[in-house]
Amino acid sequence: MLKQSKNMAHTKAGGTTRLGRESASKRLGVKLSDGQAAKVGDVLVRQRGTKWVPGKNVKKGGDDTLYAAQSGTVKFTSKKFKKFYGSSRHATVVNVLSR
Repeated sequence: MLKQSKNMAHTKAGGTTRLGRESASKRLGVKLSDGQAAKVGDVLVRQRGTKWVPGKNVKKGGDDTLYAAQSGTVKFTSKKFKKFYGSSRHATVVNVLSR
């Protein structure tokens, strides 16, 4: 009499996957919140594009990062901008107010 064995709870021949090539996260977003103290050069927002726009005492870097040009308190405001072709857009303005 032959004894038959069954492999239970094992994956015999796993195939390959076409996934698994994700890049590392870029850690985008707001770094200092409304009301927090900012020093010169502090990164306020990391972004791609201009979701947030620079206001008073805020500069925009080459990769659209917003950073403090002067020490002070971070203040977020909302503003309506008119585009060059007539339509308008709402944007959040990031300001650093002097103490």
